[in-house]
Amino acid sequence: MKIFATIAALACLAVARSQTLPPITNCATGPTDLTIDTFTLAPYPLCINQNVCATGTGQLSVPLIQGAKLAITGRYGGRVVYTDNQDVCTLLASQGFSCPIPITMTSITVCVLVKPTAPANVPVALTVLVTNGNGNVLFCQAANGVIAKNC
Repeated sequence: MKIFATIAALACLAVARSQTLPPITNCATGPTDLTIDTFTLAPYPLCINQNVCATGTGQLSVPLIQGAKLAITGRYGGRVVYTDNQDVCTLLASQGFSCPIPITMTSITVCVLVKPTAPANVPVALTVLVTNGNGNVLFCQAANGVIAKNC
């Protein structure tokens, strides 16, 4: 009986741990046009075929301009298993904001669909890279062990 209770406790712990977003870190290799103070993804775990919203707070050093691109990459075992590329100004326009985004804006939320090609229940190394319309890196954020599920 104790073995079953131990297994059940470990299973509950594993489920509880999988519900917490792994730590998100800066992955930029050089200077950025946006200094990130906080970066969150919600909901978590990610739901396949539903929107996930990324919210970043910080300080822009230059306006976010037309041509800004969002690149999302998921890797498992070093291999790319998920990609998505979006126009940031188009995403922001759907929320009522238009480019250029002034340096006075300190919080931006962008929502994207988690594509049906996302691997379910696979812990991926997720990278979110945003480049400004001038080609400069706005920011890069990464997390290991990010999970998407069929919700």
